[in-house]
Amino acid sequence: MTNTSISSSQEAIALESKYGAHNYHPLPVVLQKGAGVFVWDVEGKRYYDFLSAYSAVNQGHSHPKITQALIDQSQKLALTSRAFYNDQLGLYEQKITKTFGFDKVLPMNTGAEAVETAIKIARRWGYRVKRIPANQAKIVVCAHNFHGRTTTIISFSSDPTAQTDFGPYTEGFIQIPYNDIPALAKVLASDPNIAAFLVEPIQGEAGVFVPDPSYLSAARALCTQHQVLLIADEVQTGIARTGNLLASCGRCTCADAHCSGTPEAKPDLLVLGKALSGGVYPVSAVLAQNEVMDVIEPGSHGSTFGGNPIAAAVAIAALEVVEEEQLALNARVLGERFRNALQQYIDSSKIVRLVRGRGLLNAIVINDHPEGDTAWNICLALSREGLLAKPTHGNIIRFAPPLVITAEQIDDCVAIITRVLSAFEPKA
Repeated sequence: MTNTSISSSQEAIALESKYGAHNYHPLPVVLQKGAGVFVWDVEGKRYYDFLSAYSAVNQGHSHPKITQALIDQSQKLALTSRAFYNDQLGLYEQKITKTFGFDKVLPMNTGAEAVETAIKIARRWGYRVKRIPANQAKIVVCAHNFHGRTTTIISFSSDPTAQTDFGPYTEGFIQIPYNDIPALAKVLASDPNIAAFLVEPIQGEAGVFVPDPSYLSAARALCTQHQVLLIADEVQTGIARTGNLLASCGRCTCADAHCSGTPEAKPDLLVLGKALSGGVYPVSAVLAQNEVMDVIEPGSHGSTFGGNPIAAAVAIAALEVVEEEQLALNARVLGERFRNALQQYIDSSKIVRLVRGRGLLNAIVINDHPEGDTAWNICLALSREGLLAKPTHGNIIRFAPPLVITAEQIDDCVAIITRVLSAFEPKA
């Protein structure tokens, strides 16, 4: 007989270990409920969520407006496939294109699917518009990228854990260093068969690497000069996470005319996911202007679930919450507050090297080698103190709370983090 309920964290962990593939290494915390910035485990302990499902829960856990949209639509019509029209998709397409300033959207489900979709669009554009010879189109990518884990995407990954023993790998990608405009200029000038440059405005999984302020605008200018599409993967950085609606081109929903963001660098293809649904349903999208998106025609790409009525209704609600609650502005103001407060501790710390980030996408670098376990042990200690975070690349801890967090909660979390860090400081 199959279990229908979990009575303890140990039971849940044991079940996953026995019956699930071991493709993740979670912290030993079993979550059962979430609301706003908080989650609760099976035993009822409350935690601040400082990962936000890798920035999928920007609007907070179980946001009532988003969950109500899910409930209401699921009770009317869940799925038709794209063999027929539905009454929600057009409304969603109108909302998302006007929000981000593009002509067309191609709806998908997951972030990796959206990246794969952008690659397909860019290649077809390369052949049909730029007139690249058949099967010769190339896409430039950056070292230490993270765009998903499909076979094509890991083919241009520099992470051996993601890539090893999954070959043969897909060809057609050129890797250059991140935040290196001379390298981009050199490769674009040397190869006329390049269709696109795929880049994260901030490299999140690599440790929240923030490029130079002029990086994206310079990349935009080079792509325009060489007739190359700029693809911005904003699956993690988009939807207000970095203090602007988008990290790539500084679009913001707040009323601040002096909004501080990355200089204008509007991409040709914008890839979104995660917080596009507030974390309650898989929704992703690729946006472009007509001259790019029009290379897609019936039968050339699709998805049974992409653009389904639930996804459309949920995404509309999720975008409205970002606007109505001014989450971009909140992320910008509280992100600066968070970094400034942590920096005061780091100035005299020996265990933390630095804090970096933008908006409420931040990370600290622990004074340990990437193969060490200090960052993992710090995250375990943080969980015991009621705050959940996770290491990335060994010695980096990412901090990304839901954007609905308040100033008082930020201060409380800084107090928890610094208290835990102080226990790891080397003894004199």
